[in-house]
Amino acid sequence: MMANAGKRVDIQNLLSLGDDLVGVLKNKKDGDSLMQSLEGAKMIRSSCQSDSQELRSLLEDYQKKMNAYQEKIKKVKCETIADAELEQLQNELEDKLQEERLLCQELRTISDDLGDLEHQRFSIEERKEIIKKKEKDISTAQDLLSMCASVTSIIPNLEDKGKISG
Repeated sequence: MMANAGKRVDIQNLLSLGDDLVGVLKNKKDGDSLMQSLEGAKMIRSSCQSDSQELRSLLEDYQKKMNAYQEKIKKVKCETIADAELEQLQNELEDKLQEERLLCQELRTISDDLGDLEHQRFSIEERKEIIKKKEKDISTAQDLLSMCASVTSIIPNLEDKGKISG
């Protein structure tokens, strides 16, 4: 019976609670309050959902912007590297141009020296020709002198120009 008593109490409590609920629902003022509260809760829920959707949309927009900025940063970093490489190439070009200027100056100096040497060679060639001509003239004069000495039997003393032997 005790087990039934526990059930009975629960049933009694349940019936009492049901009666109280029926009383609350019968009271129009409480029902209207509950309806207003329900409508308010629905409006708050709707507002929260739209706010949540708006925030989600804003978050997605900000995420897209962040991704775009990260891409721009990567691009700028690549361009910065390219700028550094370009500056290095520019410096190398300037070094090569300076080296070319120095080589051109050295080439001009060598060309001038070569021109001077060519002029000296030409002068030496002229002197050689003059010497050859003088040697030929001397040889011709010696031949003539030898022929004259042979014909006249007079031999000049070449060491003393005033004496003639024979």
